[in-house]
Order: sequence, then C-alpha cells, then structure tokens
Amino acid sequence: MLSYTDKLAHAAARAIVRQDMNSRIPLPTAASCLFLDVDGTLIEFSSTPTLAAAPPALKECLNEVSAALGGALALVSGRRVADLDTIFFPLRLPCAGVHGGERRERPDLLAPQSPSDARLDAVRERMREFSVMHPGIVIEDKAISYVVHYKRNTAARLELEHALQPLLAALGPEFHAMRGHMSIEIKPRRFSKAAAIEAFLLTPPFKDRAPIFIGDDVTDMDGFRTIEARNGISIAVGDRVHAQWWLPDPAAARQWLSDFAATYSP
Repeated sequence: MLSYTDKLAHAAARAIVRQDMNSRIPLPTAASCLFLDVDGTLIEFSSTPTLAAAPPALKECLNEVSAALGGALALVSGRRVADLDTIFFPLRLPCAGVHGGERRERPDLLAPQSPSDARLDAVRERMREFSVMHPGIVIEDKAISYVVHYKRNTAARLELEHALQPLLAALGPEFHAMRGHMSIEIKPRRFSKAAAIEAFLLTPPFKDRAPIFIGDDVTDMDGFRTIEARNGISIAVGDRVHAQWWLPDPAAARQWLSDFAATYSP
C-alpha cells in the first residue's frame, strides 16, 4: 500500500503529466521494445471478459508500431494467448498470457494449449456453485488459473472472499489469490508478468533494447519493477497503480501509440 508521502508524490507527478502529457511522456525509439497490458490499458473494461474487443484502428496502430520496432512488441496480459488472438484478429503478436503462465515468442507460432490443472478442480466446482447462487458472478477458467469476476454483483465480494479462503488454503503455498479489476484470480505463484518480460528480453528482437511497459493494475506492478530495474520506462494507465509516467485512460494510451506510429509513417 502506498504511504501518504508516496500518494502525494504520485498525485503531483500526475498533475504535471496532465498539463503537458503528449510532450512529456517519452515516445519509444527504433531501439526500444514495448510490452503492453491489454484490459484497462489498451481497451476499456467490458462487463464480461468475452465481450472485449479491440477496435480496428488499434489493430492497425499496433501493427505499425510493431513494424517500427522490428517486431519488438509483445502483449503481456492476464488473458490466455488464444483469447488475445481472438480479440486482436487477424493481428498476431508475441504474447505472454495468464500473467506469464503462457508465452509465445513469435507471432507465426500457434497459441499455447495449456492442459487443465487438476489441482484447481475443487475451486472450479465450488465457484460454479457460487455463481449459480449469486447472479452476476462470472467465472473464467484459464486451465492453469481460475478467475471469479464480481463486477456485476459487487455485494457478493465479501462472501466470495470467505468462500475462497479454505480452497486457497487447501491448494497450499504454490498458489495465491491475486486481485484484479473487480476480480479474484487463483493462480500459481511462479507465474508473473515480470518473469515473462525477462524471458522476452533474453531473445531477439527484444534483446539489448530499451524496454517500456504500460499497464493499469496491481497485476502489472512486478512488470513495472522489472522494467525500472533495467533503466526502462514504466507507464501506468488510470488511478489503480503508480509508475514513472501516467496516462489517464486507454484512449490516451492508444493516442500515445498512435503518436509514435505517426513518427514512422512514410
């Protein structure tokens, strides 16, 4: 949790960026590599995960940015890689999905097909029952992790947390509960966006480039720390987390990408 001093510093930094956002936030260069979260960063949150879609202009922009960076652009998301391919179809990019639990280094490769983790079966059974008893609760099975979304029934949050506690305890220390935007995800601790970014940075075309990561949620914080430790640039979207730089919403993030693409247009 941020200290009072940190919150003041963050608010002051955001106020400065608001005054002159486009000229102050550094744009990538041809020597950069770019890592992008998706939901809440590139696209607005939808009422359910299956309704998310990338606008055509964003797909075109990402294609142009990727080309300008020599392919050194990757999506780093909580979603499965196969879902990212659907959201951005027909565009295919290097991706890390399920918070690093899945990774595809090249866009010409198929999406990883992770087998269902049987250790999560008790969570699956209990949460299916919970969703029936609590209308509006949406469950998302990612095979190697499990998410419960309560955006459409926020009143059920405390009861949901209580129901998950014994299930999480039974799974043991290898798993943890990770909070997202009005959601709770049960996932293996070893999966992280930081580890996914580090793996990308060891391989071409990402290797030996200056990294930039844009995210919007607590699930992106470890990625921010990894980028900053490598003298890269971290950019937070919205008010849920803080980073070196700030953008108010996904529309501003899309504009930032568009501004960079425009600098490399013929």
